[in-house]
Amino acid sequence: MAIASMTGFARMDGAIEDFSWTWELKSVNGRNLDIRCRVPASFESLEPIIRSAAGELLKRGNVNVSLSVDDHARTGSFRINEAALSQIEALMRDLAPRLNAAPPRLDGLLALRGVLEIEDAALAPEVAEQRLQALQQSLAAALQQLHEMRRIEGQRLSDLILGHLDEIERLRSAAAKIAVTQPELLRKRLTEQLSTLLATQVPLSEERLAQEVLLLVAKADIREELDRLAAHVAAARVLIASGGPVGRKLDFLCQEFNREANTLCSKASELALTNIGIDLKAAIEQLREQIQNIE
Repeated sequence: MAIASMTGFARMDGAIEDFSWTWELKSVNGRNLDIRCRVPASFESLEPIIRSAAGELLKRGNVNVSLSVDDHARTGSFRINEAALSQIEALMRDLAPRLNAAPPRLDGLLALRGVLEIEDAALAPEVAEQRLQALQQSLAAALQQLHEMRRIEGQRLSDLILGHLDEIERLRSAAAKIAVTQPELLRKRLTEQLSTLLATQVPLSEERLAQEVLLLVAKADIREELDRLAAHVAAARVLIASGGPVGRKLDFLCQEFNREANTLCSKASELALTNIGIDLKAAIEQLREQIQNIE
């Protein structure tokens, strides 16, 4: 399976004789799979079909599905709502003695809400079933188009993510090279500081100096952080290679990356190592931004 993005768009048109339709599907980032449907009246039965079909292909993202139809041959007929008209007539009779007003005009009565209705012409059951089947097939094609677009975008994101992982690995290797020189640098620095402080006094014994250096080295030791960074990079590469809906797992790894980078910066005793830690955090943030788009 390939990595898929959560963003995409699809449009599918169709027609049967004088009945035409258009499906439009839009997908953006989301924590879970949230499907919102907008269909014309009398097509509400399609909503559970839309949700089921979308759920089979998509695992995460906010998906908006809209259907517009145009039935050129089907024209409705006007009908008077007798019940509504009777209520209006009763109100007119009650109000007439109290008001000095001209009687209502016919066009005014027909303009009142609920008096004049449009009744759609009856549709043969076999025609309705044919249209429903065609709409479902068209929907399936639109969903497949959306899925393919998300996969294409996912491949582009995979390349970017792998590039960020390469950068994190490069910075980790640079930090490891500096870490090797840490004990000697700490010893030299401590010796210089003690020489200044104890210039007129008895110098610190070599054994005591070694103990102090050992304590400083233990506090500044970043080997565990570097090992965990390497493990996280390897885990992220495995997830990318395996494909599928791995966005949540990658997002969790980003949190672990940040934790190690923060610890590395707090332990850094050299400016060069601090700079690497800052660059590492920037690379991890760029990685996180791309992972937010992964399904």
